[in-house]
Amino acid sequence: MIDDMLLDDIDGMSAKDPSNMLAAVASSGAQMREAVATIDRQSLAAVAKGEQPRNLVIAGLGGSGIGGQVLRAVLGHSTPIPVVLEQSHNLPGWVGQMDVVVGVSCSGMTEETLSTTAEAGRRGARVITIGASGSDLEKLSNSISGAIHFPIDAKGRSPRASLWTHATPLLMIANALGISHIYEEEFEIAANLMDELSVANGPSVPTLENYAKGLALSCAESLPMIWGTGMIGATSAARFMAQLAENAKIPAAHGELPEVGHNQIVAFDGVLAGGAPVKDIFQDNEGAITRSTHLYLLRDSNEHPAVEKRIGIVTRIANDRNVPVTQLQATGRHPISRLASLIIPTDWASVYAGLALGLDPSRIDPINELKAGQAN
Repeated sequence: MIDDMLLDDIDGMSAKDPSNMLAAVASSGAQMREAVATIDRQSLAAVAKGEQPRNLVIAGLGGSGIGGQVLRAVLGHSTPIPVVLEQSHNLPGWVGQMDVVVGVSCSGMTEETLSTTAEAGRRGARVITIGASGSDLEKLSNSISGAIHFPIDAKGRSPRASLWTHATPLLMIANALGISHIYEEEFEIAANLMDELSVANGPSVPTLENYAKGLALSCAESLPMIWGTGMIGATSAARFMAQLAENAKIPAAHGELPEVGHNQIVAFDGVLAGGAPVKDIFQDNEGAITRSTHLYLLRDSNEHPAVEKRIGIVTRIANDRNVPVTQLQATGRHPISRLASLIIPTDWASVYAGLALGLDPSRIDPINELKAGQAN
């Protein structure tokens, strides 16, 4: 049951949010500013002394792994080298001395990241790590010749609630490696935008005037299908999917246009969408699936003309099948700001959706059970 009245009850929301996930989302801009202000400049200078790598591998999972997706989206197709995301225990066979491997783990305890970082050291790759001070990741980094560790402090927040704490150093490391050229003023501009969006979508703004709260309620009563345009939109869609899973315990599909136009779009004719035959409430429909698909389009402002044209066609196809469509348009000039303009409102929405469903956004019991089982 969805409690939409709760979203206009600040005390009620706080009571259902014991780990302060709402405050964590509100801290996004502050996370970016603090990361820029506290990063070890001497270590950045040491990174810059090396030659440009043949490939850059970002090893990280879950909330700590999204930073690699952020970096790829910000670099876009202009990146001079391949940027590869590794989310397993092993590195690709081609990784060697000419490559840079960055291990990212907020806690510094992620099993898979420790495994790939150690393997990078054995292969002679240049190793850079981002994680908690004094953690296993830092100790491992210190044991690898030439490795550089960048300590971060998530202040008790979960990795998914600390995106900009670990993604910002990664963007600055890319600058030092010579594969990006981000002026530091862009971080301040993006942080200011995050603050503005958090004020507009914050708990004190009533539901009728709050985009994120309205978005949350539509997600809470549907099966979200989240599509993004371009690398900015696709990264935001993947983030929204993951946030809905962890904060609201809502399953969602995600993908990027134009690829989803070659597969996922056919689901509009399925039993979970508006194309399904209407059920007779007087018949025995025990076990029948309620039609609930809702399409969310996260759009970058720098779309390919063919993709822009397909948005209109996709919307018509969805409307013809009674599939609701919600669009969110990126704003801002720089890719970091455009990305933030899509991520901040959807981060807020994922937390509100969990609260409206009567769930604690911070709880991740299945993940904890999985980790406990791995440790045995």
